Amino acid sequence: MASKMLMGDMPELMENILNNLKDEIYSLYSCALVSRHWCKMSIPILWQNPFSFGQKPLFITEYCSSFDEDEVFVLKECGINDEFSRTLFNYARFLKVLDLSHLEIKVREWINLKLKLNSYYYNTSICTVITLLLKLFVESGAILHKLALWLSESFEFKPEVFYSIGRNELFFSRLQHLSLEVIPIPNFNIENVTTFLRVLAKNTTTISSLKLEFYYEYEPRLFDSLFNALIRIIKSQDKLRLFRLVGVEYPTEFYGIISALESQKNSLQEVIINGCAYSEEFEVLKDCKNLETLRIRNCNPKLLNLLNHKISTLEIVDCTIDVQTIPLIIERSGLLLQRLKFEQAGSGYIHEELFFLEALKSFCPNITYLNIKYIEFSTQLLELIGNLQKLRFLSLLCYVDYIPEEKLKMRVMQFAKILPVTLQYLDLGNTWLPYIDIFLNNCNAPLKKLLNYHLCGEKNTSALIEFCIRNKALNYVGIHRHLDFDEKFRKEVEAHVSNVALVPCARIVVNC
Repeated sequence: MASKMLMGDMPELMENILNNLKDEIYSLYSCALVSRHWCKMSIPILWQNPFSFGQKPLFITEYCSSFDEDEVFVLKECGINDEFSRTLFNYARFLKVLDLSHLEIKVREWINLKLKLNSYYYNTSICTVITLLLKLFVESGAILHKLALWLSESFEFKPEVFYSIGRNELFFSRLQHLSLEVIPIPNFNIENVTTFLRVLAKNTTTISSLKLEFYYEYEPRLFDSLFNALIRIIKSQDKLRLFRLVGVEYPTEFYGIISALESQKNSLQEVIINGCAYSEEFEVLKDCKNLETLRIRNCNPKLLNLLNHKISTLEIVDCTIDVQTIPLIIERSGLLLQRLKFEQAGSGYIHEELFFLEALKSFCPNITYLNIKYIEFSTQLLELIGNLQKLRFLSLLCYVDYIPEEKLKMRVMQFAKILPVTLQYLDLGNTWLPYIDIFLNNCNAPLKKLLNYHLCGEKNTSALIEFCIRNKALNYVGIHRHLDFDEKFRKEVEAHVSNVALVPCARIVVNC
C-alpha cells in the first residue's frame, strides 16, 4: 500500500490525505519533498490559500515570474527592478481562497522588502502590484471557492481587472463562500464596488454561505445601487444555506437585503445575526422552514420571536432578555434540539433560571452539546446534566459566591459522579477553582478532552496525574497558557503520563 502511494498509483486516496493537511503548511511542504508524484499533489494544495498563512511575503516573487514583459516593465516603473526566473508550476492557477485584506497586507510586506518606506513609488506601487496579481489570478485559470472582500477608499478595482474577469468567467463560477465588508467613509468609490458586485451576481450562482458586515450610517440615496447589487447576489444563488449578518454600530435599517432572503427560504439552514436592532425585514425568516441553526449575538431580544418552528442548534449570547421567554422556545424545539449555547448579556447572571433548567430537563433530553455561562452551580443544574444521557460536549461557567464551603465541596463531588458516560469533552473554565482536585478525584466519565483555566499547585497536579492514569480515554488537557503552561508543571505531569498532551485551551476548544 505504501509503495503504491509513493509511486502515485493511488492518486485519489493520496489527494484526500493531503487535503486534510491543507492548514498544516510545513507538513505539506515536507510531503512535497518526498517524491515527484507527491510534489505534484502537494504543491496545488499549498498554493490554494497562501495569503492567509503567517509566512513571509517572499512567495509573491514566484507569482511575478508569470508576468509578461509589459507587466515586468510596470513593476520597474514602480521601482521594483528584480529579475524573475520561470518556475516549474503556474502557481496562480492553484488559488482557491482569496481575502483582499490579507492580499493587501502581504503585498505591503513584500514591497517593504523591495522599497524604502519613504520611496516616491511606495504608495502607488501597492495598488499596482495588487492589480497585477488579481489579473494574473483571473487569467491563469484559477477558480475561486472562497472570497473575502474588505472594500474601502484605500483600494478599488481597476478597469483591467474587470476586463480580465469578463474574458474568464470561470473565475467565480464555483464560488461557495462570500464575505463582504463595506465601510462607507469619505472618498469611498461606490460605483467601483457596485460594478464589482454586479459582476459577481452575473457570474456566480453557487454561493452556499454569505457573510455581510453592515454599517449603520448608510445614505440610501447614495447607496441604492450597492444595495440593489447585494440583493441581486442573494437572489441569483441556487441554494444559499448560511447567511451571516454582522452589524457595525447597531444598524436599524437593512434596505431590502434581509427581505431578499425570501428567495432562499427553501434552502436556508443557518442564520447568524450579530449586533443588530430589530427590523420587520427579519420576519421573512419565519418562512424558512428548513432552518436548523439560529445564532443571535448582541441583538435586540425581539429577534427571538423569529423562532416559530423547530431547530436543532440554538445560540443566544449577550442578549438582554427575560429568561422566562426562553422555555417557550426550548419547548417548541423539544426533542430536535441538540446543541445549545446560552450566555446572558455582559457578565450578569441568568435570573429566574429555574424556569430555564426545568424546560431543558422536561423537553430536550437529546442535547449533545451544552454551553451555559453565568449560571448558579445549583442542584437543579446537576439534575439537568445527569438527565442528559446523550451529552458529549459540556462547557460551564458557574458562580458559587453564595454557596457555603462544605456544601460546595459536596456539590462538586456530586457533579463529578453524575456526568453521563457519553461525555467526551468538558470545559470548566475557572469554575470552583479551589476544588478542582475534588472533581478530578471523583470523576469517572470517559473524557477525551478536559479544559480548565487553573490547574497548577501540588494538590491539583497530583489529582490531575491520578486522573490521567485512571482515565485511559483522555487525550488532551487544556490549560491557560499564562497561568499553568510552565515547564515545571508540564514535566511533572508528563513524567507520570505519556499518553496525555498538555496544550493551551484555545487549541482544543469546541464551539457550538
